[in-house]
Amino acid sequence: MDLDLKEKQEESIDLGRLASIMWDRKKITGGIIAGCTAIAIATAFILPKQYESTTLVQTRSAGNDISGMKAMAAAMGVNVGGSGSNASPLNYIELMKSRTVLDPIIDNMDWDDPKKKPTAKDFAKKNLDIQNTKQTNLITVTAKGRTPEEAQMISQGVVDNFLAMQTDKNQQTQSLLVKFLNDRIENAKKESDEAAQKLADFSRENKIYSPDDQVKLAITQLDAYDKAVSDMQAQQKSAQAQYDVATQKLGEQKAGAKAYNINDNSTVQSIRSQIVAKEVALTELRQRYTDQYPDVIAAQKQLNKLRQSLVTEVNNVVDSNAATLNTAQMELLKNQAVAQAQASAAAASEEAIKGKRAEKEKELGEFPDNAMTYMQLDRDAKIKQQIYTSLVNQCEQDKIQEAMESMDIQVIDPADLPDEDKPAFPRKKLVVAVGLVLGCIIAFGYSLVEYRKERC
Repeated sequence: MDLDLKEKQEESIDLGRLASIMWDRKKITGGIIAGCTAIAIATAFILPKQYESTTLVQTRSAGNDISGMKAMAAAMGVNVGGSGSNASPLNYIELMKSRTVLDPIIDNMDWDDPKKKPTAKDFAKKNLDIQNTKQTNLITVTAKGRTPEEAQMISQGVVDNFLAMQTDKNQQTQSLLVKFLNDRIENAKKESDEAAQKLADFSRENKIYSPDDQVKLAITQLDAYDKAVSDMQAQQKSAQAQYDVATQKLGEQKAGAKAYNINDNSTVQSIRSQIVAKEVALTELRQRYTDQYPDVIAAQKQLNKLRQSLVTEVNNVVDSNAATLNTAQMELLKNQAVAQAQASAAAASEEAIKGKRAEKEKELGEFPDNAMTYMQLDRDAKIKQQIYTSLVNQCEQDKIQEAMESMDIQVIDPADLPDEDKPAFPRKKLVVAVGLVLGCIIAFGYSLVEYRKERC
């Protein structure tokens, strides 16, 4: 017990005695603190100064790139390049670090040894800090330099060179777009004039100036039938693809189910007939109303319900006729049967709609040939005039927008000139404070060593 107590006493530190030792040796401890502080002060003045200059810019959103001309050109199958989806703050940041932007700045700076002139990549790592504020289109360009003027020159140079690069690129793209649109406008104008002249000549020769509204309605109805037929054909292709996939998978699994035609089922036939009737009714409704009209919405809901009933009934038929198959094979067989039934329903609907179209076409044929020709010429003239007008309007809008948005970024805060007495590095007060703290730690360590010697 006495031994343990003695060890504990030895392990404890008499702070009063330690403080006394530090005071008795104040010349040494004070010298340590003063020496470390002096070294820190000297270091703060010896280290090369480094200044920071910041430029704040705002990027333009990607969706505004070259206005709508590029979108129109793309829709017409013409690739005109441009930034497009690349016009994002992160991409801008990388472009600001490119050789095109940085090489002129590097060449303009004084280097002690021209052979050691850094590459654009190394220069960006050492002298630039470019950040995008999260969830904004703001970019901060912070440049480091040996003097305030150099830091300001680098920061401003990065933004200026980037603006010049983007403006040049946009002008090139703009020129290509304008040329493309002008060519299209010229051709559209020619086609529109020719169509209008044909209509005028025919109208004058046959003395027809306003065809019967019944003819217009009939043509509108024919267009609706044509669209419905196209939809049915698309449904058949989709169902056939599903059928082929299921058939292939069943063949790979060597399923032993007996082949049978799902369409022979009487219930399936009944539902299919109802689907055909509803498809025809819906097509006729769409000849008079929009898809938002209550009767159209109700008919569409009924059609969807019938289609679901067809799927349910097909699945029930398969379950009752292929009970010996495993789960995977059963599902494939169901998919195959459903696709078969859907294709059959679409084909039957197509034939029914074609029949209705033929009736309408026959009705239309009873109108005078001159009236029909007039309608066709009038429609052709209107379409070509609409294309020409759209091209002209778009071109004019983009010329205006080009003048307003000639640059991809806007400078919000230009590069500032740092205070010569306030370099970003080294921070003298911080360096001196670190030296003082370090001196205190060393002085304390020296006193602790002396304290241990005394206890021994």
